[in-house]
Amino acid sequence: MRPARCALISVHDKRGTVEFARGLSALGVKIVSTGGTARHLSAAGIQVVEVAALTGFPETLEGRVKTLHPRIHAGILASRESEAHRLQMQRMGWDYIDIVAVNLPSPDMKGDDPDQFLKGMDIGGPALLRSAAKNCRDVIAISNPARYSLVLGELQAGGNTVSDGLRLRLAREAIEATAAYDAVCHRRLTGFVAPAASGLPPELELHLDKIDDLRYGENPHQRAAIYRRLECGEPSVVGGALLHGKPLSYNNYVDLDAALEIVKEFRTPACAIIKHSNPCGVARGAGAGAAFTRALETDPESAFGGIVGFNCPVGEDAAVALASTFFECVIAPSFDEGALSVLGEKKNLRIVELPAFTEWLSCGAERERGHELRSIVGGVLLQERDLGSIGLGDLKHVTRATPVAADAGAIFFAWTVVRHVRSNAVVIADAEGTVGIGAGQMSRVDAARIAVAKVRKPLKGCVAVSDGFFPFRDAVDELARAGVRLIVQPGGSKMDEAIIAACDELGVAMVFTGMRCFKH
Repeated sequence: MRPARCALISVHDKRGTVEFARGLSALGVKIVSTGGTARHLSAAGIQVVEVAALTGFPETLEGRVKTLHPRIHAGILASRESEAHRLQMQRMGWDYIDIVAVNLPSPDMKGDDPDQFLKGMDIGGPALLRSAAKNCRDVIAISNPARYSLVLGELQAGGNTVSDGLRLRLAREAIEATAAYDAVCHRRLTGFVAPAASGLPPELELHLDKIDDLRYGENPHQRAAIYRRLECGEPSVVGGALLHGKPLSYNNYVDLDAALEIVKEFRTPACAIIKHSNPCGVARGAGAGAAFTRALETDPESAFGGIVGFNCPVGEDAAVALASTFFECVIAPSFDEGALSVLGEKKNLRIVELPAFTEWLSCGAERERGHELRSIVGGVLLQERDLGSIGLGDLKHVTRATPVAADAGAIFFAWTVVRHVRSNAVVIADAEGTVGIGAGQMSRVDAARIAVAKVRKPLKGCVAVSDGFFPFRDAVDELARAGVRLIVQPGGSKMDEAIIAACDELGVAMVFTGMRCFKH
C-alpha cells in the first residue's frame, strides 16, 4: 500500500482543517487546495499548492471549473497496482493524489429563485468524493471534518497509511454525503417544478443521519436506531440533550415527540403527560408547576410511568411535584439548578433539555408545513402535517341550545388537544386543562365512555370534543348523562340531523367545526 504523499483539501466547513493540514505537512504530505480553502490554510502558515498551479489552468467560468481536470481526477483514480496506469501517469508527468478531503455546502432550502439555487450547486466537490470513494483501495476519502483526527492518528501510527477497514468506512461516508447532497438538491428542484395542486414529490428521497443505535425497538427482540433530519426547522426531541438518566429508548422517543407536539400548540406555560403516544393529561398554568399539577389531575393512575413535556422552563417547585410520581422522562426548554438537583435524585428518570425550544418561541414559533412519513410493508405513506386550525368563524351552532362567549376558551383548548389523541378520540376539558380523555377506541361511544370514566370533577364550564362525527346518538347520550352540556364535533355524517335532534331532546348544545382531525 502506497504511503500518502499528496492531499487535496477543498472544504466549505473549515472546522479543524488547519490542524489537519498541519498534521499532514508534518508527515511530509504535500497539500493541494483551491480558492478559499487555500487562502485559509496559507493564512495559518501552511505551505499550499494551488490547484491552478498543479493543472496549469486557472479557475474559469467564475470558479465553476477548478478541479474538473484530467490531472486531478487521474491522480485520484489511477490504480497504484496497475503498471499500465503507472506508465501513463509517468508519461503525462502527473502525480498521484492519495487523500481527498472535501465537504459539501448546505443547499439553500428557503429561496424562491431556481436560478440562484442552481448557481450555488456544487459540481466539483461531489465529483472528487465519488472518484476518491471509487478508488478507496488507494485513496483516503474524507467527507466529514469529524474524521480528521482519526485519519491523522492512523497515518501517524501506520507510516502514512491507514487500514483497509477505515478506507472502506470513509468511502461509504463519502458516497452517503454525495447521495444526501443530490437528494436535497432533487427535493429543492422538485419544490420549484411540482404542481401547486399536489405539492407531493413524484419520487421520495430521504436524507437522514444516524445518531445512534438504540438498545432495542418497541420490544426487546426488535433492533432499532435513531436518525436525524438535518433540515428540520423547529424543536425536536432528536436535538435534545440528555442531562440525566439512561439513554433514551425507542418508545421514549415516540412519547417525547408526542409530548412536544402538544405543548408546541400553546404560547402560555403548558404541560402534557403522555402514555403510549396518547395524552393522559394536558393543562396550562401560571408556570410549569401549576400546569403539571393540573395536567396530572386528569388521570394520575395512567400518568404513572409516563412522559412529561413542558414548553416553559422547569423550576424547583415543578420538580418537587414531578418527583412525587414515577415518570420515565421529562423534557423542557430548560431546568434550573434547583430542579436538576431534585430530579437528579430520581436515578431512573431521564431528563432531556431542549434549548432550541426557547429560541423557536422567541422567533415566532413557526411550525414547518412539512410532511409526515409512515412505513407500511412494501412502501411508505406520505402526507402533509396536520396543522389545521379553526377560528370563531368556523364554528357552526346547530342546536336550539347555543354556547356562550365564555365557552370559546374551552372549545379551542379541547379541540387543540383532541387533534393529538389517537382516534377514535373524545376529550372533555375546560379552558385550562383536560378533565377526561378517551383515546384509541374502535367505537366512538367507547371513547366517550372512557372520557367520562376519567372525570374527577364537576363538568361545569367543560366541553366534550370528538375528533370525528357521531354515527349514532349513543355517545351523545353517554356524555349528556355525565353532565356535559356542550359537544363539539366536525359534522358531516348522514346521521347529523338525528344527532342534532338528540341534543335538542337532551338540552345539549352542539357545535360543528367542519374539520375532522383523525390521528391513527
